[in-house]
Amino acid sequence: MKITFFGAAGEVTGSSSLVETGEYKILIDCGMFQGNDFNVAKNNNPLPFNPTELTHVFITHAHLDHTGRLPLLVKLGYTGNFYATAPTLELAELVMRDAHKIMLYDNKKTGRPILYDENDIAGVVGQGKALEYGAPMVIGVAANHPVSPSLVRRGDALSPPARGGVGLKAGGGGSVITVTFHDVGHIFGSAFIEIKAEGKKVVFSGDVGNIHVPILRDTEALPIGLDLLVCESTYGDRVHEATATREEMIEQAILESASRGGVLMIPSFALERTQELIYELNKLIDHKHKLTNIPIFLDSPLAIDAVKVYRKYPKYYDEKASEYFKEGDDIFNFSTLNTTYSREESMKINHTPGPKVIIAGAGMMNGGRILHHALRYLSDPKNTILFIGYQSPGTLGHHIQSGQSPVTVLGENVEVNCKIKAIGALSAHGDQNKLVSWISVAKPKKVYFNHGDPAASSAVSKRLKQEYNIEAGAVKANLSITL
Repeated sequence: MKITFFGAAGEVTGSSSLVETGEYKILIDCGMFQGNDFNVAKNNNPLPFNPTELTHVFITHAHLDHTGRLPLLVKLGYTGNFYATAPTLELAELVMRDAHKIMLYDNKKTGRPILYDENDIAGVVGQGKALEYGAPMVIGVAANHPVSPSLVRRGDALSPPARGGVGLKAGGGGSVITVTFHDVGHIFGSAFIEIKAEGKKVVFSGDVGNIHVPILRDTEALPIGLDLLVCESTYGDRVHEATATREEMIEQAILESASRGGVLMIPSFALERTQELIYELNKLIDHKHKLTNIPIFLDSPLAIDAVKVYRKYPKYYDEKASEYFKEGDDIFNFSTLNTTYSREESMKINHTPGPKVIIAGAGMMNGGRILHHALRYLSDPKNTILFIGYQSPGTLGHHIQSGQSPVTVLGENVEVNCKIKAIGALSAHGDQNKLVSWISVAKPKKVYFNHGDPAASSAVSKRLKQEYNIEAGAVKANLSITL
């Protein structure tokens, strides 16, 4: 088994790894590079593999840095299936269509190339195939390796399309390969992927969820006996605040801003972070009857559309969210919430005086409606900007969180005089303690950390080595390993 890392190596975007085993070439994610102009430009580079030779593509979750280049595979000739959980397939479609709109805008404004068109996105959707957690999918069967029918998912061919869609015959050589999705608790429908082939067992973590995440179930335990774990390390050098203070910190941030008559801006990722925040506000406002005199605006069409997917799949909720749902509580709404889908509705937010709260994308402030609010409100000291997610180096969010002033917003220099706050406990990523705890129980033979800045990958690797004697290190771009 050969594994090559084509993205998220020494950085947190562009996730993509290739597994080659026998005649099969299996791609895990194909995400977009995000952040500074150099990173974004990498999306236009030729793919380092031939999409027509891929036999399978598996998707860990719907975030753009894991799905953003999937339509490019279709454009370049991939005709096989895209496998993911049902919520991931639906959320990924929203994400890809939103990314395409942004590409059209950027092309018109700056001439930046458009990677793919709507037909390519439709191809991903049409070639999508849903998998359930815990149900092994068998993708290769040799004549001397009989497989129990109970292991084969209904409707899944034993030998899916290969080399651009040419079928491989069962019994024609190769070994039994099973792929199993497990709940990783990062965002709705997210998974870590377990692959068994050639007598080896490998897991690709995707992104690992935080502890006690609202709405989602906790991260499943890693399988025992792993030969290799490829694991994200976004917060590998940090420890979040206690999650017990999450609700309290949200309330305090809103009250502090309101006491000054100010505007609280919350740049928020449209998938999961926004829904979790709405869920927490639902409890504060409709259940505990707090903050009831402060208007809150959800100014993100993508987040509003994503809520429809969350409502469609209640079986993925955790116990508490399921309880609210069964009682008839709309956990994604509350009495003071105003959703602004159209541009005209968004502009009307300006007519509402403070105090008020504005939740808008993009989460790293590298685009989206949050920029228009930042342009208007960053310079006023009575206002606040609250970061609830990772800010990649090179993004406007990172510049502001790092204390830079002035900053460039929509081509204008803006002084940052507002208060700057951050709540790590709201992150969708597990911190160092979560990663170490999760990994140390399973004791894999080796861990390769990707999807993290070098300092983060190095810190968590060092701790695993020192405390648990687990061999760990960071991946590099285009690194190939053989098991």
